[in-house]
Amino acid sequence: MAVFTPLTLEEISPRIANDFAIGEATLLKGIHGGIENSNFFLNCQQGTQVQEYVLTIFERLHFKQLPYYLELMLHLANQGIPVPKPMTNRSGHLLIEIKGKPASIVTKLPGQSELAPKEEHCAAVGEMLAKMHLAGRSFSLSQPNLRSMQWWQETVPLILPHINEQQKELLLSEMRYQEGFFQSSIYQSLPAGPCHCDLFRDNVLFTLKNNQTILGGFFDFYFAGNDKWLFDLAVTANDWCLEEPIQNGTGEINRDRLHALLSAYIQVRPLSDAEEAAWPAMLRAAALRFWISRLWDFYLPRNAQMLTPHDPNHFERILRSRRHTT
Repeated sequence: MAVFTPLTLEEISPRIANDFAIGEATLLKGIHGGIENSNFFLNCQQGTQVQEYVLTIFERLHFKQLPYYLELMLHLANQGIPVPKPMTNRSGHLLIEIKGKPASIVTKLPGQSELAPKEEHCAAVGEMLAKMHLAGRSFSLSQPNLRSMQWWQETVPLILPHINEQQKELLLSEMRYQEGFFQSSIYQSLPAGPCHCDLFRDNVLFTLKNNQTILGGFFDFYFAGNDKWLFDLAVTANDWCLEEPIQNGTGEINRDRLHALLSAYIQVRPLSDAEEAAWPAMLRAAALRFWISRLWDFYLPRNAQMLTPHDPNHFERILRSRRHTT
């Protein structure tokens, strides 16, 4: 999350009062971190009650693309999956326009991100991810993962002039491998449906209840799309199950946390034989996807307030580790 489009409380307050039935806007605060959209914490008061929301102005996504993400969150919330629930305006629309750009308001989930997860955190994430996949089966809309193979093929040529020869060799070699994998019969047979596609540690919240850690929910669905469920699981594993230290580490998998994640997932949705066979290649695909996007964001950045670019070397190390061990 970041702020590309500045917005003040004075600017948004009349819109909230006129367009929504969520009370009076009393606080608007830009959210630090991330790289895609402009995000703000928004507090609204009705009587003595204050409700917390997140207001997002979409910087890259278009009006025609956004109904998928918002309707998916609404569908999952109505299915009992803990995700932000989009607010409809007085006209019944989930999308509004702010400064010529699409925007939305969603409920703010309780809790904090767990950036140093233990096995119990990984197990909770694995269980809820499987439940989310199954809940998505009844979702009527479909939109492909916009950061999958076609985007990789379009983006890699833009990156190549900025990286060294060893990185070029790795990137082009892995692209050839993944193009073959994506065309294979085993890949085509993998079950698919709506996926989060970006379920990193900072997109999950936990709360403490009766001295027990409880999963508060998943958020930031704006990379979501219909994809292989195994890809979603691999993206999650590549972040949640890394050996310490996370930054400047080797990128290797922590087997205990991976076992906790996968065991909890398959208790809800068992993996097929094809998924088990495709797992090593999918871990590589998940690592490649985020190495490409971080290289792109690092070398071809956009101007933004409060923008913190991610280190692309992090996913280069993960990809090299997955190629070596799978």
